[in-house]
Amino acid sequence: MADRHPLADLWDIEPGSIYLNHGSFGPSPRPVRAAREEWSRKLERQPMKFFCREMEEELDRATETVARFLKTSSDRMILIDNATVAMNVVAASVSLAAGDEVLLTDHEYGAVKNIWQARCRPVGAKVTSAILPFPPTDDQIVEAIAKAITERTKLIVVSHVTSATACVLPVRAICRMAAKRKVPVCVDGPHAIMMLDVNLNDLGCDYYCASGHKWLCGPFGSGFLWVHPRHHHELQSPIVSWGGSIAGRPASWKDRFQWLGTRDPAPLLAMADAITFFTPERIAEYRRYSHELISAARSQLLEIPGTGPFCTPAETDFVSMAAIELPQPPGWKPGYHGHPDELQVQLRERYGIEVLTGSWNTRRFVRLSAHLYNTPQDLQTCVKAIREAVS
Repeated sequence: MADRHPLADLWDIEPGSIYLNHGSFGPSPRPVRAAREEWSRKLERQPMKFFCREMEEELDRATETVARFLKTSSDRMILIDNATVAMNVVAASVSLAAGDEVLLTDHEYGAVKNIWQARCRPVGAKVTSAILPFPPTDDQIVEAIAKAITERTKLIVVSHVTSATACVLPVRAICRMAAKRKVPVCVDGPHAIMMLDVNLNDLGCDYYCASGHKWLCGPFGSGFLWVHPRHHHELQSPIVSWGGSIAGRPASWKDRFQWLGTRDPAPLLAMADAITFFTPERIAEYRRYSHELISAARSQLLEIPGTGPFCTPAETDFVSMAAIELPQPPGWKPGYHGHPDELQVQLRERYGIEVLTGSWNTRRFVRLSAHLYNTPQDLQTCVKAIREAVS
């Protein structure tokens, strides 16, 4: 493997920082940032023209690009700020009553749990959880979720690729099983976009929420919500504004989401530029290169006593992100959102390494993620630092 990928210089990573947390906040390459900035300049030059006569058509064009990339049609998709906003739209739209249940798994993202708990609490519904086997296998995952469904289950919410545990879940098989039980499925998919080949029409889900700032390297503030047509009439926006086309176009189910008050849509529009930047050849190269980086570092970390492969036992279980279980030192306490594990702080302050460490179901882990701007030396430095810290 080369010491540095030929495209690495298109990212402006801060000197002295070893950035191995693309899985949380993925920076954009220079061409994508330039596109976002040009969209903002266009808005600033003539706001009335842009907002009232051009924006909706430009959003349509960008949506068509995103839809083609994900093998679906643009009339099933809206561009929206991020997966969290998209999930809030789904939560505002799903009808729930006292006694109803929303089924998640024990691998779901903390913010997603919060969204559904907040939605369920006022109406007397509740969030339930399917406990997946450890480490999970596809058949066992589907079986565990199936067993957790009850006659009161109104929706299943499941990650395509889990955040903390970096586990690729068999969403297509989950959706097929749920359809037989007549239970709709909402997929939380930020990590899957570009990491995996995603065919939204083929998955069989009812809703798909995603962000553009993960592996696609779209601008921060870009994402989408995909909705099966059978639910379009049900959709409600948690933000109430004009609710119609500002350009006077014929009514559409998208109208209440296109205009959420005055905001700069540049990140949404530039998500299409990220897709243009990542040609099929560059996507294949990103997957190959990042997988080699993560695989090599993972193998070295697994040589440390007390470590384990966590939820991805084989190298074929991950692409550009993998979590490794770490030993727990005496007196160790799990970190939580806003209060990182002490190892994460140590790696940042001593070595300039930004990497996620934390806890899941009382297990301590480090999650490595890499993109084209990372180097083998980045990962070697991280492995050495972790070995020194936990030995």
